[in-house]
Amino acid sequence: MRIFVIGGKARCGKSTFGTYLREELKEYGYKPCVMHITEPLYTYAKKYFSWDGDDSTKPREFLQKMGIEIIKEKLGKKDFLLNRVYEDMEILSNFFDTFIITDARLKDEFSSIKNKFEDVVTIKLERDNYDNGLNDEEGSHITEVEIDEVNDFDYVIKNTSLEELKKSAEKIVEEIEGEII
Repeated sequence: MRIFVIGGKARCGKSTFGTYLREELKEYGYKPCVMHITEPLYTYAKKYFSWDGDDSTKPREFLQKMGIEIIKEKLGKKDFLLNRVYEDMEILSNFFDTFIITDARLKDEFSSIKNKFEDVVTIKLERDNYDNGLNDEEGSHITEVEIDEVNDFDYVIKNTSLEELKKSAEKIVEEIEGEII
């Protein structure tokens, strides 16, 4: 089972790149599944706090507070979100052979996944000079800045256009296929 872990700051193109990567992997016969570490947070926001699920109305402050301040710090459940992903992967591995996680942001997310699984490819997306729409507090939150402390990515991709993101996904899969042959 191969795991792709995509990280980056808000609105750098992680989900879009994950979709391109999934489609490219399908072309090579893989059965990929796109996942999000923060899926439980989105579920809470939708089910209990009336979020409509639209990315333009994403309650980022709530998501940051729930994930870090409440779950990790107040409740001491440091690995809650990762453990949920691992459980989902265990179940879904009966249907998929490749997992693409599109929302890694913290050092321990990358290190935990790399320690748990043998075949992990880490990817950082960067989008220079892009206004991600975050206010100062959201932009300085640990979920936005800690990724700058991670330096050992297998790939660092500059998001300059959708076409370049797609080409990068193609290149990564071609390189991985070359390793297998």
